[in-house]
Amino acid sequence: MAHEFSDATFQKEVLESDKVVLIDLWAEWCGPCRMMTPVIEELSKEYEGKAVVGKLNVDDNPKTPTDYNVRGIPTFLIFKKGELKDKVVGAVTKQALKEKLDAMI
Repeated sequence: MAHEFSDATFQKEVLESDKVVLIDLWAEWCGPCRMMTPVIEELSKEYEGKAVVGKLNVDDNPKTPTDYNVRGIPTFLIFKKGELKDKVVGAVTKQALKEKLDAMI
């Protein structure tokens, strides 16, 4: 199961992580977000031990999307060593996310 991030755990689990982190910012009411859920689940299994892949619900955690100027969802944020390295807005293919992750690992 994909990791669940929150505003409360963001500092420790993302900014202080020694692994590459991919976060799917999503909401329950967002159709394209729901469409991406199986992709995120698959990536979380495939990259276990190499990267942390998870989700952050923007309705429950408004601070992080505001801090990173997220204006639409789904948005995918990729961090390495606590620094935002890439941002992808909108539903994309699994292959597109894999290529971005592979380039960071």
